[in-house]
Amino acid sequence: MHLKKWQPNGSPLLKIVCSKPLELATFLLNLIFTYYLIYRYGAKMSHNKKLDFDSECVHAGMGEYEFGPVVPPIYQTSTFKFESVKQGISLFKGEEKGYIYTRLSNPTIEAMENAVAILEGGHKALGCGSGIAAIYTTFIALLKAGDHVICSKSVYGPTSTLLATLLSKFGITHTLVNSSDLEQVKDVLKPETKVIFIETPGNPTLDVTDLKAVAEIAHNNNAVLVVDNTFMSPALQQPLKLDADIVVHSMTKFLNGHADVVAGIIIVKDEETYLSFRKTLNLVGGVIDPFNSFLVHRGLKTLKLRMLCHSENAMKIAEFLENHPKVDWVRYPGLKSFPYYKIAQKQHKAPGGMISFELKGGHDAAETFMNSVNLCTLAVSLGGVETLIQHPASMSHYSIGKETREATGITDGLVRLSVGIENVDDLIGDLERALEKV
Repeated sequence: MHLKKWQPNGSPLLKIVCSKPLELATFLLNLIFTYYLIYRYGAKMSHNKKLDFDSECVHAGMGEYEFGPVVPPIYQTSTFKFESVKQGISLFKGEEKGYIYTRLSNPTIEAMENAVAILEGGHKALGCGSGIAAIYTTFIALLKAGDHVICSKSVYGPTSTLLATLLSKFGITHTLVNSSDLEQVKDVLKPETKVIFIETPGNPTLDVTDLKAVAEIAHNNNAVLVVDNTFMSPALQQPLKLDADIVVHSMTKFLNGHADVVAGIIIVKDEETYLSFRKTLNLVGGVIDPFNSFLVHRGLKTLKLRMLCHSENAMKIAEFLENHPKVDWVRYPGLKSFPYYKIAQKQHKAPGGMISFELKGGHDAAETFMNSVNLCTLAVSLGGVETLIQHPASMSHYSIGKETREATGITDGLVRLSVGIENVDDLIGDLERALEKV
């Protein structure tokens, strides 16, 4: 419809209303609907940016779906139907947004990815089939033959094993350092250092690294800082806000929180990095599936509540252990005796749910103790609602070898405790009875 220029002495609008009412009505309806969409979705997105973390845990990643479900549906499908050949071509060319094949993208997975990205303060995220899949994808997306990696000594066992075995076959070298000692990080820098990989608190010794300081070292040397934030979760620590470039998680742990999922995720700060990583992940194929994405997204809703409970329980248990005559030492970020207490206070919103300690009597005492618990469960992994206890030297970190374990501070008597959300008096009672057997 062509609208003539408005004339002060005439009434062209009235003429249009009289001569072409249907066209005008259609135009006005389209205009109203457009403004409704802007208000309905644009205003919602703008509002969500101001939400507190607690509210984001519940609402982040939510979209609009057919029939109005309050949680994202599970799109348990391998492939998606095209409306026409033309649309299929357009999707493959990237000219149109949509879904093709679940290895490439899926609405359920995308909802979970968006939620984690929001909670971490990132741009976008990439869901992976496991935590180690997220770490491997990150390394191969950033590195090539001849590149060098600086990695925390206190790190998830398979991370250092991956660097020492698989990646070394492709000409990628690495150096393990105590990353809480900034001079050690500086001393091993090389022109070919492209990635500094930090896990903080470290697994299982709980060494805490000053992320802002390491980020400055990395960026001054044109390296990328990658942080494994599994032990803290974004509820207690947000590495991207501390100048890290990329964050990874084993979502198997605190993000999901219910010991029923194996999954990982990568969070990035910009679109260029996201597209590069997306191509790598799609080619490697280590993607998460829709059902596990649904479970993780469900777990995120209680993340803040769970992390505060983990922290409160762990603080009381750490104090109990520290004062027990059969315990040689305790490492927990909330204790004033913790070597990195000051930086933990600055970097963490709460001290978390992980405790490491050693009994007097070493390995034999630890074995007797762990065989004697009842409420605590003897199992690897961490971050679930249930309390788990394990022996890193013979279990989670066995693969890195005795020499590396000893250099890292993983003694034969070290016990790692992932404190759950049970009643803390029940947990302390269980630990106390087990200690009596030692």
